[in-house]
Amino acid sequence: MLQNIVHYFLHFGFPLVLALLFYRSKWRRVYWILLLTMLVDIDHLWADPIFDPTRCSIGYHTFHSYYMMPIYVLGLFFRKTRVVAIGLVLHMITDGVDCIWMHNNT
Repeated sequence: MLQNIVHYFLHFGFPLVLALLFYRSKWRRVYWILLLTMLVDIDHLWADPIFDPTRCSIGYHTFHSYYMMPIYVLGLFFRKTRVVAIGLVLHMITDGVDCIWMHNNT
């Protein structure tokens, strides 16, 4: 239960906090961009089964791979891609926290 609350707060609440703190004048637009980065989960559709509550996304799905994460981090260094990169990095951190939580509860 607490894991789900933390997970969904990191996906929906924390991006709002970031948008309000760092992009005050355009927080709505930034918040929507951060939410849209959750489309990275489209790679779950290629898995069989699509959803497995015991599966760690990190390292399993294409866009959650260790090859993609450096690209997301690199995007932080460019003004034009920074907000999208923040969303993608936050998404990977959130899913990583979930993996640690699952691993420690088994």
